[in-house]
Amino acid sequence: MTFKKKKDDIVCVSAVRTPYGRFGGSMKDIDIYDLGAIPMKNAMERINLDPKFIDEVWFGNGDTTNCKDPFTPVVARQTMIKAGISPETPSLAFDQACTSAMASVHYGTRSIRLGAAKIVMTGGSTSFSTVPFLLRGLRWEGKKHSSFPVEDPIIPLGYKDYAPVAVDSGNVALEYGVSREEQDELAVSSHKRYGEAWARGFFKSEMVPLELVKKDKKGNVVSSKVLDQDEQYRADVSIAGLAKLKPMFGNPTCTAGNSPGMNDGATAQIFTTRENAEKLGLPIVYTLVATSAIALQPRIMPVSPAFAIKKCLDDANLTIDDMKFIEINEAFACVPLVSCKLLSNDRWLKSDYQAMVKEVSTKPILDNDPVKYEELKKNKLNLNGSAIAIGHPNCSSGARIMMTAAYNLKENGGGYAASAICGGLTQGAGSIIWVE
Repeated sequence: MTFKKKKDDIVCVSAVRTPYGRFGGSMKDIDIYDLGAIPMKNAMERINLDPKFIDEVWFGNGDTTNCKDPFTPVVARQTMIKAGISPETPSLAFDQACTSAMASVHYGTRSIRLGAAKIVMTGGSTSFSTVPFLLRGLRWEGKKHSSFPVEDPIIPLGYKDYAPVAVDSGNVALEYGVSREEQDELAVSSHKRYGEAWARGFFKSEMVPLELVKKDKKGNVVSSKVLDQDEQYRADVSIAGLAKLKPMFGNPTCTAGNSPGMNDGATAQIFTTRENAEKLGLPIVYTLVATSAIALQPRIMPVSPAFAIKKCLDDANLTIDDMKFIEINEAFACVPLVSCKLLSNDRWLKSDYQAMVKEVSTKPILDNDPVKYEELKKNKLNLNGSAIAIGHPNCSSGARIMMTAAYNLKENGGGYAASAICGGLTQGAGSIIWVE
C-alpha cells in the first residue's frame, strides 16, 4: 500500500544510540544520568539542532536503585540537563519496563498531535551493571552487622509476586509449539546476522562510537578506547555450544544462550511534524504511521509483541503482508517466535482485536500457517540480529528496534516496517513506520 504524505505527519528527525555494553563490561562505570545524556546530545548534534527547540523530554527508565539519588531522582530531568537541554524544558521519566523507550514515542508524540509541543525528545536508558545490592528491613529490625540479609534485585529477573519472566516465557513457548532447539537456532542466527550487518557497516547509522576514558584519582588519563561494537555479540556461538546450557530457574526452554544479556546502553529519538521538519531543514529518518501500548494477562508475555503489532495494523488499515521488515525484541528467543506464530495466523489477524484478547487469555491460539511462519522468520524478522546478539538494556531497547527497522528500510529501498517489544507482566508496545 502506498503511503500518502501529509504536512501533519509525525516524523523522526534523528535516531541514535550508544553501543550496548556487557554486564560488568566497558560501560559499567558510567553513571545513569551521563549514560542517557550521551545519545540525547548525539541526536541533537547529528542534525545541528539547537537544544532550545526541544519542547518536552519523555524518557524511559525502569530502575532508580542505581541512581545517585535513588529516591525521586527525576532521571529524565537530570539526563536532559547534562545533555545541554534548557532547564526550562519539562520532562518525564517513566517505567513501563522493556516497553519504555517505544512507549516514550507513543506518549511523547501525543503532545505534538495535541499542539502542546512542536519537537519532543524521546528514548530510554538502562545500566544493569550499576544496580546495587539491597539490604531490606534494616531501618526497623536492628540487625547485627553479621546478620545483614543481602539481596540482589536482578537475580532472578522478574516480579516477586509472580514467576520469573524466564519461567513464564519458557512455558508459553511450549504451549505454542516452539521448541528449545528452535530457540537455539534463532539465537545463533541473531549473532550471525548481527556479525554480517556490523561487517558491512550497517550499525554506523544508529550507533555513535563511544570514547571510554579511564582516569586516576588525580584526574590523569590512564587509558582510553573507542567502543564501536555491541559487547554482547559473540562470533563463535554454535548450536552445539548452546545445547549444553541448562534452562534458567526451572523453566523448560530458556537458557542464558537463547536469551539476551543484562546490558548497559541508551537511545534517543527526536520527533516533530513533517511541516516543521521541512521548515527547519531537518532530515526525515522515518514517518511514524501508528503506535500502540497494550497489556494482556500477566503470564503470557511472549504473545504481547504480536498483539501490539496487530493493534497498529488495525489502526493503520494495513496488513502484515504490507510490512517489508519486522523487528521483535528478543527478550527471549521464544518471544519473536511465538509472536510470529500469531502474525502468520490469518484468522487471528482478521478477527476483532478484543475478541482475540479474550481468546488468548484462556488458551493458546494455534491455527497458524506453517509456511507463512517460516517465511516471516527467514525473510522479514530481525534480519540484522536483535537483543540476543546486540544486548538488551531494557528501557532503551524499544527505541533501538525502531531505528534498526528504519535504517534497514533506508538500506533496502524504503517501505513499511513493524516493530514491537514485550514488557514485564505482559505489557507491549508496537509501531509501524514508513521510509520513503
